[in-house]
Amino acid sequence: MTDIPFLSLAIWIPIVGGLLALASGSDRNASVARFIALFTALTGFAVTIPLYTGFDVSTSAMQFTESAPWIPQFNINYSLGVDGISMLFVLLNSFITIIVVVAGWEVIQQKVAQYMACFLIMSGLINGIFTALDGVLFYVFFEASLIPLFLIIGVWGGPNRVYAAIKFFLYTLAGSLLMLVALLYLFMESGGSFNILDWHELKLGMEVQSLVFWAFLLSFAVKVPMFPVHTWLPDAHVEAPTGGSIVLAAIGLKLGAYGFLRFSLPITPDASHAFAPLIITLSLIAVIYIGFVALVQTDMKKLVAYSSIAHMGFVTLGFFIFSPLGIEGALVQMVSHGFVSGGMFACIGVLYDRMHSRQIADYGGVVNVMPKFAALFMLFSMANSGLPATSGFVGEFMVALGAVKYDFWVGFAASTTLIVGAAYTLWMYKRVVFGAVANSHVAELTDINNREFVFLAVLAVCVLAMGIYPFPITEVMHASVTDLLKHVAVSKL
Repeated sequence: MTDIPFLSLAIWIPIVGGLLALASGSDRNASVARFIALFTALTGFAVTIPLYTGFDVSTSAMQFTESAPWIPQFNINYSLGVDGISMLFVLLNSFITIIVVVAGWEVIQQKVAQYMACFLIMSGLINGIFTALDGVLFYVFFEASLIPLFLIIGVWGGPNRVYAAIKFFLYTLAGSLLMLVALLYLFMESGGSFNILDWHELKLGMEVQSLVFWAFLLSFAVKVPMFPVHTWLPDAHVEAPTGGSIVLAAIGLKLGAYGFLRFSLPITPDASHAFAPLIITLSLIAVIYIGFVALVQTDMKKLVAYSSIAHMGFVTLGFFIFSPLGIEGALVQMVSHGFVSGGMFACIGVLYDRMHSRQIADYGGVVNVMPKFAALFMLFSMANSGLPATSGFVGEFMVALGAVKYDFWVGFAASTTLIVGAAYTLWMYKRVVFGAVANSHVAELTDINNREFVFLAVLAVCVLAMGIYPFPITEVMHASVTDLLKHVAVSKL
């Protein structure tokens, strides 16, 4: 194991780079801010690569650990580490940051330095969430990450951006306050330790477990977001700029799901089993009901936003059937959704930059004037529908298989609703892309330029590579998932 603090570098390089971009000044120096942001994003991703290449897949123990006293009188430490569950999301987050910087390169013309700084700082804070092993450190990163996204939606968003930003902030903050209460209780119950791994070994009674489970559930469910606390997401997506939608879908929604695996399941295993039927029911409602809601949307962004809720329903379903197939499939789905939803929102952003409309009815026949774009958009649409040989298929198939083993009718309900996913995605694609050129505005569209082709093609390669050969992803998480299931299976009562 190397002495290089890769996790700290993954956190602080983007944050420092964001501050440097912010210091570059006004929009007269916009090109300076852009290049600082690109260099920082590339460097931030480069320092995460050794996390994968040097990762020991045979152990479930935390790796690349770092620890230093932070507030010693309260036993609060700057403690970091990754396992096979969290490491993949550090890489995904750092990779998506590059995509966002490139995607906003020409589109953002005002407050460029501030825009780039928000994304870079948020990237560092999110890496902190995925690597924190101290409860207070996790909470600080978890709450601080709200601020840049709040600003991104509120400053660079659409006409109703202030409403969407405040709704997003209030929903997520209210849930997090309950998590803080649970963290303080666990601190007292563990004899004065904020170490998350120490909390995993606590022997809590069923009544206490239930209260702690609900405190975590109400916090993480909003972030996922689960039905019925999902209503903030479509508003946030519709009003956010393209980069904000990409990060929110690709990374932001994963924070709540990660919280279930790091807190809810290992700390409250008996309560997790007891309330599993409720979570499974809510997950199926998300998959089925929200799928039909997506089917009637007229706004492309809102349609993909609702599809994200349905896809994350598969994630929470996979977690609470307590099987290796279920949890590993859910993790694969989380990584895949990062690529696929990122690609979908990027494609919608490309159209919006040209037409300044997200209404499906305003389009038609785009393939006639944007053939390269149409080909890439089709790949992402197929992946969003769960087509085999794309990343969208792998995770959903694993979760569906695990669900069938858990209960045939649960698996049947989850699997058949994939038809709805294909229906709303492909119907949108057909109305936007196929047919004759719908109007003069579509006729004047120009195909994607080299910059747009690069970031869309990179995402497309990731979607195909993961769909054809997912083993490099599943291999990393297997030991950690197996250990988690052993831990959850043993009752602490």
